[in-house]
Amino acid sequence: MADLSGAVGFLRKSGAFLVVGGAAFVVDAVVFNLLTFGFTGRGPLYDAAVVAKVIAIAVATVVTYVGNRYWTFGTRTIARKPSRYIVFILLNVIAMGIQVGCLAFSRHVLGLEGVVADNVSGTLIGQALATIFRFFTYDRWVFPDDAKAARRVALEAG
Repeated sequence: MADLSGAVGFLRKSGAFLVVGGAAFVVDAVVFNLLTFGFTGRGPLYDAAVVAKVIAIAVATVVTYVGNRYWTFGTRTIARKPSRYIVFILLNVIAMGIQVGCLAFSRHVLGLEGVVADNVSGTLIGQALATIFRFFTYDRWVFPDDAKAARRVALEAG
């Protein structure tokens, strides 16, 4: 029965993480496309798409933090430590690098630009890879269950 409850817990957590990620995806895509393409096809940051993507990811990161802290990992006892925020920021800088790297590679190495190319590289592929990275790192380092860890230490000290 413990295996079944563990599987259900993993599925619940994974589903919540994907819903939060979906909301962040929409925020990222909307902000990026408004900044890069605007309503005319050439927005204020068209020639600085990487900067537009950094801004979009930063805005979407707020959505992911709130959603994951209070919903995905909301049942966990998580001590408020400055180090957790630093780890969150560092991991998101790495994830941002993954996503921006995909966009920069497409634009500056492959020479592809435009609504389709930028959204496939930066918003779809980049965000998919960054989301996988975030799922495993948030679970372990950003939102660990401090109560569960304390129980484990108490049992081991026995």
